[in-house]
Amino acid sequence: MAGKAGGLKGVALIGGAGGNSAVAGALHFFQDPSTGYTEVRGRVTGLAPGLHGFHIHSFGDTTNGCNSTGPHFNPHNKSHGAPSDDERHVGDLGNIVANKDGVADIFIKDLQISLSGPHSILGRAVVVHADSDDLGREVPLLAMVDMGLFGVPKLPEIWLFNLECGHELSKTTGNAGARIGCGK
Repeated sequence: MAGKAGGLKGVALIGGAGGNSAVAGALHFFQDPSTGYTEVRGRVTGLAPGLHGFHIHSFGDTTNGCNSTGPHFNPHNKSHGAPSDDERHVGDLGNIVANKDGVADIFIKDLQISLSGPHSILGRAVVVHADSDDLGREVPLLAMVDMGLFGVPKLPEIWLFNLECGHELSKTTGNAGARIGCGK
């Protein structure tokens, strides 16, 4: 669908998976043709406070909840990584941060996801995971998240997260745990 100034836009509505019916959200995608960047903006509620893996999965099939969405969208057959890595799945969007009330306000700007062409994400599922994504790292990381950055409401404290890394699933899924919300 065409957006402002000739850009493309899309919307994904997130619903809970299985026993996580409280997870809900809406995401808006806009691709700027002049820069190639795709922006993801939105909010997901009903989450446990903290980091949650956030990915585009290969299929938009939600007939079996979030389990039928397939693996991360990976048309270039690369290993799992961080959004800033050259070696990453197209669908690897890192982590979103839920505040103490379980709300994640999302703003992501990415060059790899596209709303057109052979590797478009349109019609594919967006999945929120129960745990943090270790970003494909093989050594432990300490992630510091200032809740005032990236459009997330400022909390009085800085949250520290120790991301467990080096798990056998690090290079495929980021060891992000169960799929607790998804939509397309």
